[in-house]
Amino acid sequence: MADSSVMKMTVKTMPASDLAFTNLAYCSPSDLHSFAVPGSTDLFLAIVGEVFVLSFSYPFSLTYDFDRFNISDGSIALNSIQRRHARVSAGDNVYVTRFIPPENFDLTVLTVDLEFVRKGTKNEQIDATLLSTQLKKKFINQVLTVSQKVTFEYHGTNYILTVNRAVIEADENQTNGIERGMIGNDTYFVFEASNASGIKIVNQRESATSKIFKEKEFNLLSLGIGGLGAEFIAIFRRAFTSRLLPRDVVNRLGTKHVKGMLLFGPPGTGKTLMARQIGKMLNGKEPKIVNGPEVLSKYVGETEKNVRDLFADAENDQRTLGDASELHVIIFDEIDAICKSRGSTRDGTGVHDGIVNQLLTKIDGVEALNNVLLIGMTNRKDMLDEALLRPGRLEVHIEISLPDEVGRLQILQIHTKKMKDNSFLSPDVNLQELAARTKNYSGAELEGVVKSGTSYALNRQLSLEDLTKAVDEENIKITMDDFLQALLEVKPAFGSASKDLDLCRPTGFVDCGDRQKLIYERVMFLVKQVKVNKRSPLTCLLHGPNGSGKTALAATIAIDSDFPYVKIVSAEAMNGLHESKKCAHITKVFEDAYKSPLSIVILDDIERLLGYTAIGPRFSDEILQTLLTCLKKSPRGSKLLVLGTTSEVTFLKSVGLCKAFAAMYPVPLLSSEDANKVLKQLNVFSENDIEEVSKALDGIPIKQLYLLMEMAAQRDGRSEEPVYTRKEKLDITHFWIVFRNLHLKSSSSSIFPFTITFLVLFTGNSLAGELRPSDHGLQYQFSSPPTESHSPPGKMKSFFGDSHSSPPPSHSQLLPKATAADGGDDDSWWRDGAGYRRDHVMRHVFLAASIICGVSGVALLVVFTLIYFFRYRKHNHSNSPTGNDSKEIRF
Repeated sequence: MADSSVMKMTVKTMPASDLAFTNLAYCSPSDLHSFAVPGSTDLFLAIVGEVFVLSFSYPFSLTYDFDRFNISDGSIALNSIQRRHARVSAGDNVYVTRFIPPENFDLTVLTVDLEFVRKGTKNEQIDATLLSTQLKKKFINQVLTVSQKVTFEYHGTNYILTVNRAVIEADENQTNGIERGMIGNDTYFVFEASNASGIKIVNQRESATSKIFKEKEFNLLSLGIGGLGAEFIAIFRRAFTSRLLPRDVVNRLGTKHVKGMLLFGPPGTGKTLMARQIGKMLNGKEPKIVNGPEVLSKYVGETEKNVRDLFADAENDQRTLGDASELHVIIFDEIDAICKSRGSTRDGTGVHDGIVNQLLTKIDGVEALNNVLLIGMTNRKDMLDEALLRPGRLEVHIEISLPDEVGRLQILQIHTKKMKDNSFLSPDVNLQELAARTKNYSGAELEGVVKSGTSYALNRQLSLEDLTKAVDEENIKITMDDFLQALLEVKPAFGSASKDLDLCRPTGFVDCGDRQKLIYERVMFLVKQVKVNKRSPLTCLLHGPNGSGKTALAATIAIDSDFPYVKIVSAEAMNGLHESKKCAHITKVFEDAYKSPLSIVILDDIERLLGYTAIGPRFSDEILQTLLTCLKKSPRGSKLLVLGTTSEVTFLKSVGLCKAFAAMYPVPLLSSEDANKVLKQLNVFSENDIEEVSKALDGIPIKQLYLLMEMAAQRDGRSEEPVYTRKEKLDITHFWIVFRNLHLKSSSSSIFPFTITFLVLFTGNSLAGELRPSDHGLQYQFSSPPTESHSPPGKMKSFFGDSHSSPPPSHSQLLPKATAADGGDDDSWWRDGAGYRRDHVMRHVFLAASIICGVSGVALLVVFTLIYFFRYRKHNHSNSPTGNDSKEIRF
């Protein structure tokens, strides 16, 4: 700690050249006592120029000429290194303040860098133990500060040591955060020397750390890295912990350094930024940054040579320096462009296979390099060769995912720091609110939001009429409204498909009654369950007739869920694609959903996704298996809800797809009460007309109801505004005309029963057509003429005999005996008798069937006619509109 007394002293040169190697400052005897440390008789300390603390003394040696080397009062003698560090020259004035060391001020570890005073003169090998003993003896009780330089002589050679790190027992608060301490007998020296210095340190044991990083600690925000704290910690632990340890400790552990890491994740999340900043932080060679396609060449063998050239410097260093070689960092951006899975390309050249083989040889081959760190970056980890990803190669896999709210806030703070420091950021800007609004935005997209918001602020200061007009810098303010406008321009790639959701419900969403409300509430319960449930995905199928509002209901649930990621998989988006491309598209949607913490995927019209046609039937088994795989896959760390819609639930059951859905809800058609509620919300009819119209809309799809109103409004022609927003009420007469022309369910349902009746009567008539009248009653026409043994010539068998008919043949007549001419063993009599019995039974069966069909057909005709008359005709008279067109309305 500094004393309150301050002296202004004049800088002098050293009285003698050998005093320059003592690291002491010299002054007059009277001034010396001003710097005495309380409680000590031989310790004098002072802060010189507010830069470092020096020990003061006076040249009492008798070898000096006292008159020649006399130091006057108010003067301080410093050597050239001390003057350079304090930025003063001989004759300048400098402020000197007495320094009182705090408690526990002794240094425990002192890390210094050695170099020759005259660089490049020779090479020396220094024993770390002997030099440490010599320095403790020479500089005992002296205070050293980080970045301070000290000259000393050792074995006839002059050296300069630079303090890189000073660790003391006391709390840093006692030293005002400045790394400095006093050399004691227990101080441990760690010596370092660059390869170019010519100094080789031997017998260095139990070093605290290796100087692999330029800085002692890292502030990720100052490096421009936001929201990646956890990822950076993982990288540091896996790739750099072993490199920070002394080499002898690593050798005793028997472990090897990590030689490669892979950063993968969605585009714009900061993979390249992370790799570049890691290269800058390392205290080694300048990192080599290579874009994947840059190494490719059209000449045979040239591509492999380009890969070998990247490792040439590292090979030379390891060959000459061995374990003392500096770390070489090689960064491969878009590594998937050159390291594809071997055998996957069909270009015939084998270039990509050669690149992979060459990299494997350099990283983990027979002459593997230990001074290389390879960092690869990609958006498509699945495309890389598996051999590159195993331990010993790119073994550390770090996923750089989308930032959370805290990470987004850090990124926004990084990009707006200069605006805030220069007073360009308006006080109303709430970065915390922006971070909450920008769910699933990547780092690059957040930067785009800041750029877009800045453009709005700058545009206000520019005049398109006079672009040469000077801009008033004081009035440039980026407001919260600018950022909110920017959010409308910059949309996240992994965000909600708001446009697609709006297309699913172009006229919004209305309350369609208690039945649909119940389905909505049940599915929203699944939404809440997804947020808290660790089991994922949850699946739900909405099925029902065409036009019942399944897709609109699913889109409404997705919007109300407020999930950051919502995507719709529909047949329209994959129109014209091959089956394999469709499968890849579906898989990518689900993989993107896994990258979001909360996501919803809507499978719209699943039967159309499968290419289902009723004729055949035909469907795509490849797409079916893809859907089954995606629906049953459980991603880790992601919560997913899958909503499916279909109008062919029977088909989905037959192919086993319904079993993949945990819940199934039928979406009904509108009843009269539901239609009444919908019409009241839309407010397109008068109240009297609503009651009248809703009674005729029982069982109508809501999609068709919207179509009816729009067509009626078009027929009305009184206003060009949409029917849902105009003030004029819709004329019910036009609605009835459109209703009749479209042949809705009320008309089709009256025809359907009569169609069934006709088919029944036609079937009975067809059966009866095989019976023909005769003198003996109704006869059945045989498919083949009866044999002579069965019936007399020219006659047919009778179902209902009359008084003129001859008695039926006896059993002996039906079964004639075998004659000798027949060989005595002819059994045709048995076969002919069985055929006769079979025809006899079939006569009665067909007769009974024709009678039943005839009676049933007549009964159905009567019943349906009465129903049609009493229901539809009466309904027509009670609901028909007044006017000239009332007689034309039919249902």
